[in-house]
Amino acid sequence: MRLQDVQPRPGAKKRRKRIGCGESSGHGKTSCKGHKGQKARAGKGIRPGFEGGQMPLHRRLPKKGFSNVQFRDVYEVVNVSSLNAFEDGAVINEAALREKGIVNRNCDAIKILGSGDLSRKLTIEIKNVSASAREKIEKAGGSIAA
Repeated sequence: MRLQDVQPRPGAKKRRKRIGCGESSGHGKTSCKGHKGQKARAGKGIRPGFEGGQMPLHRRLPKKGFSNVQFRDVYEVVNVSSLNAFEDGAVINEAALREKGIVNRNCDAIKILGSGDLSRKLTIEIKNVSASAREKIEKAGGSIAA
């Protein structure tokens, strides 16, 4: 085999459709655009979502609810099992959690949830603690100061 013998696979190269080049080409006269109408005319055509004057779908559907994105509080979730990274008798607040790398995202508040087990006696100085987390912390001999 030589370089000049290399050819693309059969069907890989397709000739472009030459429009308006006579009747015998099969793409003559109306140039594949049919007879009259908005889509047969020159220019941009219709915009996406246009339904021919009918009320568009995005306006027919009911508007429901609202988005409170700019005013909502962003919570960072910390599970009880991740508090085992601290030594016995440690005081846990936002600064301590950030120092250990448990919380690193920018957030408005931190909430401790009760997933996992706790084997250390800790003092928690975080306001938001779930009921199951509170029970596990107190069961391990810890306390919640907030």
